[in-house]
Amino acid sequence: MAKRTFSTLEAFLIFLLVMMTVITVALLTLLFVTSGTIENNKDSGNHGSSTTQDPTTTQTSPITQPPDPPPFQNFSGYYIGVGRADSTGQVSDINLMGYGKSGQNARGLLTRLYSRAFIFVDPDGSNRMAFVSVELCMISQRLRLEVLKRLESKYGSLYRRDNVILSGTHTHSGPAGFFQYTLFVLASEGFSNRTFQYFVSGIVKSIEIAHANLKPGKIFMNKGNVANVQINRSPSSYLQNPPSERARYSSNTDKEMLVLKLVDLNGEDLGLISWFAIHPVSMNNSNHLVSSDNMGYAAYLFEQEKNRGYLPGQGPFVAGFASSNLGDVSPNILGPHCANTGESCDNEKSTCPVGGPSMCMASGPGRDMFESTQIIGRTIYQRAKELHDSASQELTGPVLAAHQWVNMTDLSVLLNDTYAVKTCKPALGYSFAAGTIDGVSGLNITQGTTEGVLFWDTIRDQLLGRPSEEIIECHKPKPILVHTGELTKPHPWHPDIVDVQIVTLGSLAIAAIPGEFTTMSGRRFREAVKKEFESYGMKDMTVVVSGLCNVYTHYITTYEEYQAQRYEAASTIYGPHTLSAYIQLFRDLAKAIATDTVANMSSGPEPPFFTNLIATLIPNIQDRTPIGRNFGDVLQPANPEYRVGEVVEVTFVGANPKNSAENQTHQTFLTVEKYEDSIADWQILYNDASWETRFYWHKGTLGLSNATIEWYIPDTAQPGIYRIRYFGHNRKQELLKPAVILAFEGISSPFEVVTT
Repeated sequence: MAKRTFSTLEAFLIFLLVMMTVITVALLTLLFVTSGTIENNKDSGNHGSSTTQDPTTTQTSPITQPPDPPPFQNFSGYYIGVGRADSTGQVSDINLMGYGKSGQNARGLLTRLYSRAFIFVDPDGSNRMAFVSVELCMISQRLRLEVLKRLESKYGSLYRRDNVILSGTHTHSGPAGFFQYTLFVLASEGFSNRTFQYFVSGIVKSIEIAHANLKPGKIFMNKGNVANVQINRSPSSYLQNPPSERARYSSNTDKEMLVLKLVDLNGEDLGLISWFAIHPVSMNNSNHLVSSDNMGYAAYLFEQEKNRGYLPGQGPFVAGFASSNLGDVSPNILGPHCANTGESCDNEKSTCPVGGPSMCMASGPGRDMFESTQIIGRTIYQRAKELHDSASQELTGPVLAAHQWVNMTDLSVLLNDTYAVKTCKPALGYSFAAGTIDGVSGLNITQGTTEGVLFWDTIRDQLLGRPSEEIIECHKPKPILVHTGELTKPHPWHPDIVDVQIVTLGSLAIAAIPGEFTTMSGRRFREAVKKEFESYGMKDMTVVVSGLCNVYTHYITTYEEYQAQRYEAASTIYGPHTLSAYIQLFRDLAKAIATDTVANMSSGPEPPFFTNLIATLIPNIQDRTPIGRNFGDVLQPANPEYRVGEVVEVTFVGANPKNSAENQTHQTFLTVEKYEDSIADWQILYNDASWETRFYWHKGTLGLSNATIEWYIPDTAQPGIYRIRYFGHNRKQELLKPAVILAFEGISSPFEVVTT
């Protein structure tokens, strides 16, 4: 083992960390044993209802007769349906998912999150598929299983595990708490059934809207490179790949964007799907506002362009910007620099001479994370629009699908005709705890760690038990920090059963990847699957990697990248041969589709659906107002006059915004309204999904809180009289009575906007 010395301060901090860990584990264990969950054991509310029930346990709709299908007819194209629904969840009292940073909890809203569904049906109605891009960090297995259950209850066998793909955009600024495997539950600081139900209902609603909107149409495909938005955040790992392989590519990131243009038979736009490899981490780990990040901003711009006259989140055109092989791809294009000295730290360890790895951070092109999000998102949108407008290659051919559940923990993988290897039980390496240049962890662990440290190994062994020799040997050269595949209390810490899935639309094959491929992993995978299709008669197939689908299994590096053990390799949980395993599995799916033998494939072992999950430790308490005040009262008024480019800021007596994820009387936390003389009334111009607005929640003590609304007056604002309205819900709890959630609103005084 490598030796390491610690300063007195460092040793003290480590001692505190250990004590906090022990106390937390004890509390969580006690909570689980004594009460199961706080939220999970209550009756479920209904998403989208104005009732005051607590949305908790899993609820399914009663079986209903599905709507009549459209009158199927012979034409060249597909029936196409698009739908969008809110999937924001709670924006307070919950961790943001992605960075794994303790204390990075939600305290408001920058942009709403949406589920965008796209349904494609053969002209004769024989086969269909649904692709859903959801503005979440990833799709959890529990989320997918519940969505499929609800779809079956409403539509029977129309939408199934084989023809429905759920894909997360990978924003790191969305709510956590929707997982069932223990590592993710702990990272989320508990399971939130409130947010889980909100997500499920939003996804299902988007599919319902798309289903109801089915109409004859055509799909056109286009591809093109996007410049100046990416860097490889582990370039030294990429260099581990064979020189002959690297020589075939001009960049260490995939710059190609694939776009599907969806139109009706009259050529009227219906929607767009884009796949592109980039991490939505322009909003960094100091952010506390729920946000769809750069890819969400691209979708926002596209939909605003096509849905003129509609507020954000409304209108018929739906633009889905989906993830791809983004594992080692960062939007922070200025690269890693030491925060204390400004010098570059683009080295194998991503560490600084002074301050170590915690000082090595990458930054985006803007003055702050908000501007960086806009710059990257706008560039992606502009390129997608160019590709959309010039798309001319029509997709034709049948809709086909293949899916299996696979146990990834002990899979035999043939590397050639004579040599076989196996995957491993899940485990995370030391460099997982180092974080990345997009979000450092602050621990005294560097990327590229290939040997364990006695101190940390001892802590692990005392808290979790020692990993077996089998798992240690299987994962080499990864030094195991957490042997999640051997931890089962209160539930397994990582999934064993994983979805693999391909759906084809004519000559396009959409491969649903349950994790994050690195750049070279995606290239090898696409090439292998395309070759498999060709060998069985399906020529000229385009294979697109759709990332973060159906269940989350962290990263997938190449075997060569795995040897370097940077963050992505340490997070490749099934061992060094994970990529080879996925290539083998997806080649089998491609062969089955090409040879029409999907019906002969085994469905595989069905994944579990756990109950009694560890609940969030944050209690639901009654909201209170200061003496002499009511909810919605203005505490800090607007100024009488503002100029274009200035910021209007109004503070109200608030209540916990998570209440609004239960009682959805109001569909927005705010509106910015302009008085129109022509109609003698107020017209809503912006809501909380608008990029120009920000909603901040300031939590006080004993149920007291304030809400601050900001409006960044754009250059396009017309002069006139404006006001800001605040919409909230307060929890009222009377003695020996169930809590009720009541809607309220507040209105600012009118103010004038003048132009310069």
